[in-house]
Amino acid sequence: MSEAPSRSRLKSYFNSTHTLLYSYLISLPLLLLYEILIFVAQPDTEQVVRISVDVWIKTLFSYFGQDVLSITLIFVALIGIFVLYKERNKLGSLKAGYFMTMLIEASAYAFILALLISTTVSGLLQIAAYQTVESLSTLQQLALSLGAGLYEELFFRVILVGLLLLVLKYMVQTKWLRFALAMVIAALLFSAVHYIGDLGDTFTLSSFLFRFLFGLALNAIYIFRGFGMAAWTHAIYDLMVVAFL
Repeated sequence: MSEAPSRSRLKSYFNSTHTLLYSYLISLPLLLLYEILIFVAQPDTEQVVRISVDVWIKTLFSYFGQDVLSITLIFVALIGIFVLYKERNKLGSLKAGYFMTMLIEASAYAFILALLISTTVSGLLQIAAYQTVESLSTLQQLALSLGAGLYEELFFRVILVGLLLLVLKYMVQTKWLRFALAMVIAALLFSAVHYIGDLGDTFTLSSFLFRFLFGLALNAIYIFRGFGMAAWTHAIYDLMVVAFL
């Protein structure tokens, strides 16, 4: 007798948390914690280590003024105004308890992905964990873990997958094939970008394959569960690497 109400609550949870409103609100702590930890861990602004995508965005914002952090926060606030206005009809049904459930769900995804992909690419977790963060402090690693979840998902999922789907719409008629191609291309680029720049990793086939599969899984989470879930899954996975490897 209780199965129908339970199924209804579960459906309500998945439908609600897949919206732009929940994605925006649950992503805000990632931004705030990332910036706070960056400031605390790296008080010397001449030697700040940030996520590559964050650097790209802040470089773009620097053309509008010197205080790029303030410009970033203003931009985030403007996005918030847009989201709240667009989703204003859903504000009354906002459930605070859903946010904790979303974090638990993201943690489950992160654990499952770590287990499955590391099994597929044997021994890769140890390689990936120590290539990029061994010279950084724990606070820096924590900051970059949160920043990767936010900025890399914003760029590689929201922007890149979105653009690929838009372009492929005019090239591929079959819907599932469009999504599959967009997911694969975005995952390849997501993996490749980790080997670019001064802090880029040394290329190995195993690490490239791992990141490709990880990116592919995050693409699926983004499409089926939204940006917020993908961002927290990525961040929690990276935090697991820092904590246990």
